[in-house]
Amino acid sequence: MRIGLLSDTHSFLDDRIFTHFEECDEIWHAGDFGNMEVLMRLREFKPLRGVYGNIDDKKIQAEVPLDLRFECEGVPVFMTHIGGYPGRYNPRVKKILQENPPVNGLFISGHSHILKIMPDPVLHFLHINPGACGNEGWHQVKTLVRFTLEKGKIDAVQVIELGKRGR
Repeated sequence: MRIGLLSDTHSFLDDRIFTHFEECDEIWHAGDFGNMEVLMRLREFKPLRGVYGNIDDKKIQAEVPLDLRFECEGVPVFMTHIGGYPGRYNPRVKKILQENPPVNGLFISGHSHILKIMPDPVLHFLHINPGACGNEGWHQVKTLVRFTLEKGKIDAVQVIELGKRGR
């Protein structure tokens, strides 16, 4: 299963996203869609899994949850928008992760606009924050992540840069 991961679109979809995610089986969005148009365009393009972020209104919150837990190709996944990262988790998420970590799987979050791909050696999973691919925020470069899930393994992780914010 090939996954295209993005976050923090803030009501903007760079058309290059569709080219980079053409070969993906699913798109995952780690929150801050910004508006329903972004959610609907992604959903019309590929199967979509996502969570709402702190800027998303009640319409988006009715479409996607705050937290999402699932298994894909034998890989456990926990996704939320405001989550932090290994060693600096959000207090709410830290409790969830300590009680029920996605062992040998993925913890995905957005919010910070900072691209991070790093293991949690204590809780035994890979953390991915795809950075931000919208034009709002303080990030300088818009980023996406692609990866493959197969037989319980995470493989072929790629970072894609879309160029400077605002272009």
